[in-house]
Parts: sequence; structure tokens; C-alpha cells
Amino acid sequence: MTVDSLAVVPPALPFSLPGVYAPQWDTGLLARALHREGVGAATEVLDLGTGSGALAVQAARLGAKVTAVDISRLAVLTTRVNALLSGQRVRVRRGDLADAVPGRSYDLVVSNPPYVPSPSARPPRRGRARAWDAGRDGRAFVDRICAAAPTVLRPGGVLLIVHSGLCGSRATLQRLAHAGLRASVTDRAVVPYGPVLRSRRPWLVREGLVDGAENREELVVIRAEQH
Repeated sequence: MTVDSLAVVPPALPFSLPGVYAPQWDTGLLARALHREGVGAATEVLDLGTGSGALAVQAARLGAKVTAVDISRLAVLTTRVNALLSGQRVRVRRGDLADAVPGRSYDLVVSNPPYVPSPSARPPRRGRARAWDAGRDGRAFVDRICAAAPTVLRPGGVLLIVHSGLCGSRATLQRLAHAGLRASVTDRAVVPYGPVLRSRRPWLVREGLVDGAENREELVVIRAEQH
């Protein structure tokens, strides 16, 4: 499914701290996919890399039992405050992706991880860029989530992950298939470059990741189901 950016509305939240990833186009695209999953009171949801908690709060509003994870202390605090102000119950844990919930499995896992290609080979350990930088190919976190998906999904469970087309949706599909999941691209949207990609355009052009005339980015949602 391909949609225009105007059809993708990011969820609004009442609270945000500086340096925490605020809801944007990718959040809205993933929230739409989340609503199609028939989430209800019997659904246990894990939000990996929750950021502001936008997706966790959306899932809780649908009645799900929600656990939200982020490695950033500011993101954890922001999510807790947003859940409280929204009147929703969300279990928030600080930790490194699925390592924060050892031995647990879920019906639905959602993730809007950092995915922007960066001149630095390693993702930053602190600072605002930690919310978006993901190594030279943008896959530092996407690949880890693909590898962890079978361990955190119950039989019949579903992973929904959003990332930029710059990361290569085919690579994500191949990794998920190799992990034993049935995966497909369910949503696409073309959106204007944000400030990070605009500032990084010369490097992206030199790396051959974009054309010099491009000013719009494709986002994809990939849905993967555990057998």
C-alpha cells in the first residue's frame, strides 16, 4: 500500500523532553498499521525503542497490556508522563531493546527504531542523535530487532517495524525470513526530508544513497508473523 504523506498523521502527545524523539511521519504510519491488527484487552504489546511513548499509549488506548522499552532515561520518563497524562497504563522499562524483557514474549511487537545512515560507523551512546543515528547503513538497530523477533513473539505473533527506504526494505525482509518469519511490506509513504537528512544530504550523495536532486524519503512498514 502506498500513501501520500498528507494521509499519515503523527499521534499527538501532551509532553516531551528535549532530546526525545517526537512523533513524526514514521510514527503515524506505524500507528495506522497498529490499528489494523485488531488489538484488544487480550493483546500483550511490546514497544521497542518507545521514545515519547506515542505507540505504547495508542496500543493502551485500544485496551492492550503494553510494555514500553527504551535505553534513554529521558525517553523512559517522557513515556511514563505521557501514559499518566493520557490516563493509560503502560509498563515502562529502561534497557537495550529486547534485553530489557528477558524471557518474555508478546502477541504484538512494534518498533520505530533509529534508522538514519550516519558517517559514524557506531551509533552514538549519548546526545540527541542517539534517537536517529544507526551506523553507516542505518541498520544497526533494525538488524538486531530482526534477530530478536523470534524470541519475543509468541506463535502467531506479529512484528511491525518502520524504517526508511534508505536502509533497504529487501534486506529487512530477507533477515526476517531467515529468522523464520513470514514478512512483507504493508505500507509505504513518501515524505519530505526532515532536518537531519537535509543536513546530511552531501554525505548521502557521496555514499550513493540518494540522488543530489532528491528531497523526499520513502518510509516503509514491514509486518512479520511468527509461524
